[in-house]
Amino acid sequence: MAILLFAEHDNQSLSDQTAKALSAASLISGDIDILVAGKNAASVADAAAKLSGIRGVLLAESDALENRLAEPTAALIVNLSGDYDTILAPATTTGKNVLPRVAALLDVMQVSDVIEVVSPDTFKRPIYAGNAIETVQTTDATKILTIRTTSFAAANGDNAPAPIQTIDAGSDGTGLSTFLENILSKNDRPELGSAKIIVSGGRALGSAERFQEVMTPVADKLGAAIGASRAAVDAGYASNDLQVGQTGKVVAPDLYIACGISGAIQHLAGMKDSKIIVAINTDEDAPIFQVADYGIVGDLFDILPELERQL
Repeated sequence: MAILLFAEHDNQSLSDQTAKALSAASLISGDIDILVAGKNAASVADAAAKLSGIRGVLLAESDALENRLAEPTAALIVNLSGDYDTILAPATTTGKNVLPRVAALLDVMQVSDVIEVVSPDTFKRPIYAGNAIETVQTTDATKILTIRTTSFAAANGDNAPAPIQTIDAGSDGTGLSTFLENILSKNDRPELGSAKIIVSGGRALGSAERFQEVMTPVADKLGAAIGASRAAVDAGYASNDLQVGQTGKVVAPDLYIACGISGAIQHLAGMKDSKIIVAINTDEDAPIFQVADYGIVGDLFDILPELERQL
């Protein structure tokens, strides 16, 4: 059984999400090829070639693939699909954008957010905001999977390089979409999806100014990423790329500090797999305390500054 893993990268470096998705792929089969699609991505292919347990790397480069638009990327994967029984990608923004289109073009179903590989055709995935786990068996000739990488450890990346094959990038797809511009948020902090420590704030912060004033010093001392609940994002306290939860990012850091977050199930779905959860809330009956390892009932405007002074 041959597997094609669509690599997550930024055209400069390989994301650790790919290494984690590779761990899931290795539970299905040992014949794994990694597809690196982009422009000026040779360094990404070199990094991918050093991951453990792969057969080889396919490098496709063109102007159309530079910004990972769904149409040309999906067209490339469909052209390669005849040689593979399973096609998978990390359940990131890019993976969720590209693979559903691949599944539709191949007329097969997609199994999304896989958290466990039971067998080569059977997988577990969360439903109802993570409150239930369903087991899905697929009989499709080509299996399309997105992998929730927080459930898997990263594969080793210091092995002897596997062969890299440069392939034809194909056409630019259907021309249904055009790249206009890339607006990047500048952030010196760890990336939210892979951070070891996350300090996350909710609506109780009261304003964007208070959010930054109270959260930033603690995050700086801990070397942590900053997250936010949907309520905080909707209120304009934090940008939407910081949102943690069912409609935001799914994270599983070593330490998650929830500040003024009540603990709605939509938020818990994005962080309840954290190794240690610390909750700070004035409401002792807040649902967040049901999943927290440590709970502090009190005013976060008093507790966070005191915590920052003690660090």
